[in-house]
Amino acid sequence: MISVAIVSPLLAVRAGLRTLIGAPGVQVVAEAASLAELEAFATPAADVYLITGEAVSLPDLRRQASQAEGHLAILVLADDGRLARELERLPLRAWGLLGLDCTAEELLAALRALGEGLWVADPMLMRANLPRLLAAQDEPTETASEPLTERESQVLQLLARGLANKQIGVSLGISEHTVKFHVSSIYTKLGVTNRADAVRRGIQQGWILI
Repeated sequence: MISVAIVSPLLAVRAGLRTLIGAPGVQVVAEAASLAELEAFATPAADVYLITGEAVSLPDLRRQASQAEGHLAILVLADDGRLARELERLPLRAWGLLGLDCTAEELLAALRALGEGLWVADPMLMRANLPRLLAAQDEPTETASEPLTERESQVLQLLARGLANKQIGVSLGISEHTVKFHVSSIYTKLGVTNRADAVRRGIQQGWILI
């Protein structure tokens, strides 16, 4: 179960977002007009803060991220890709940036990915920022990873969307055991040991866009 706190100055927007993310496995535990208000009300702790761009307050974000000691994930809805630079500097468990026109499916996929500790970004917003962000996280590798098979590429794309192995199996029409086999092969080829690094490496190679 992913717990979510919705932050937006407009009541109608908060109501709309609550409706959009109303799905099994997602629970809205708090709503507020601002981050300061969310903090003042001493609301239940949430796994992910879902924040609209106009509610972003960098001082409040920095303070709350520091207080959470690396356990907080934040998903921002905005049309300004430059926010990624600020999010990258915060001590967050995970962060995401989607456009205001994102679909309910994209929003839910992003929340689930953040719940797994992955970072998520709309490629249109990140076109100018993605190379810099990736370069800051890792030194360039000397050799390219071994190419993935078509099926492994499909599995990697679904991993990036935050789907569990069982959900991937249903989506691709294969067994969960087969999915685990493909995931293991992906990890080996990419030289990683977890989902977050696999997705990050896949983005570096140009194999996936979230």
